Amino acid sequence: MRIDTTIERLGHQGDGIAQGPLYAARALPGERISGVVDGTRLTDIRIEEPSSDRVQAPCRHYKSCGGCQLQHASDSFVADWKQSVVRSALTMQGIDAELRPISTSPAQSRRRASFAVRRTKKGALAGFHGRASDVITAVPDCRLLDPGLISALGISEALCVLGGSRKGVLAVTATLSENGLDLAVSGGKPLDGPLELALAQAAEMHGLARLSWDNEVIATREPPVQRFGLAQVVPPPGAFLQATREGEAALVAAVREITAQSARVADLFAGCGTFSLPLASHASVHAVEGDRDMMRSLDRAWRQTQGLKAVTTEVRDLFRQPLLPDELRHFDAVVLDPPRAGAEAQVAELTQAMIPVIAYVSCNPITFARDAKKLIQTGYRLNWVQVVDQFRWSSHVELAASFTLHHTGAE
Repeated sequence: MRIDTTIERLGHQGDGIAQGPLYAARALPGERISGVVDGTRLTDIRIEEPSSDRVQAPCRHYKSCGGCQLQHASDSFVADWKQSVVRSALTMQGIDAELRPISTSPAQSRRRASFAVRRTKKGALAGFHGRASDVITAVPDCRLLDPGLISALGISEALCVLGGSRKGVLAVTATLSENGLDLAVSGGKPLDGPLELALAQAAEMHGLARLSWDNEVIATREPPVQRFGLAQVVPPPGAFLQATREGEAALVAAVREITAQSARVADLFAGCGTFSLPLASHASVHAVEGDRDMMRSLDRAWRQTQGLKAVTTEVRDLFRQPLLPDELRHFDAVVLDPPRAGAEAQVAELTQAMIPVIAYVSCNPITFARDAKKLIQTGYRLNWVQVVDQFRWSSHVELAASFTLHHTGAE
């Protein structure tokens, strides 16, 4: 059944929401649309009366690719909407906070992406999955990726021909390093002698900095260096990295500002040192992370860099074993950068330790707001929030927030 309806708002995934609720992909608030009802979704959508915020999508792959959700909206609309997502999450927890102007990464700035690659009769196809689909869309003119990352598409196809299964999909995490492309492949055929030799030859032929296959390093022509502050870090294959240099710089600048007067900092969920190593220019840092290989990379980079204060590392699952108040009291600031689940267990211990300064970096406004409420209830002030949009044209939102201890008990 085709109906006419008006979009009332956007959901957190970037879909338009009409009364019902009915969800409509790529529709904007205020637009009158028509579509076919399929459960709670509208399909075969036509825009009958477009919003003044609607623009021509800049990428020719937009209709078929599922990598972006919001290219049909103006930059100013997307910026305001992402700010509103954060504000709404805070309001739901009864929190009113200053939101600084959003920092948005430019087009063609993604230095890291995960490609899906499938064998075909004539070779292989690499790209992104279509929206809610297992169909792979080729994206040779992607407006999201750094131009240096585009070549990884063709290389991924060549690797799939060598070691991809006809029944499965190869996953290739491609990262731009200072010395070239760093590719981490999973889902391929089991390694044997001939395949390993063929992959090593392919890495040499395509000039890859590093190639790994199901977590085993096949070849390292040049160390795939990432620069964090003064340090040069070689992350383990496929390790977490902020999606754009601009986004990382905005988050690091916010964390530096928050901890500027702190001499002893604990960096929790530290990864490979995105914050630990820049902060070591002015403070001693204790970095804690559950992944042993990332901690080794951080420690090695610190030892090879002159001019930094002490950086110690600890491998620890902070979800199951958060730092306790007696351990935390050695520090005058804490940096939190948890996964999407947030840091509920660690925040509970922080409220007992009463650390003077907390810099909270989050990729999920909902869990951030939950944790922020707990901190505020136990004596912290939320000074400001810096929203960062490094997943341009997507529904993802990141932020950095400044907390300082205001008093020693809940009001």
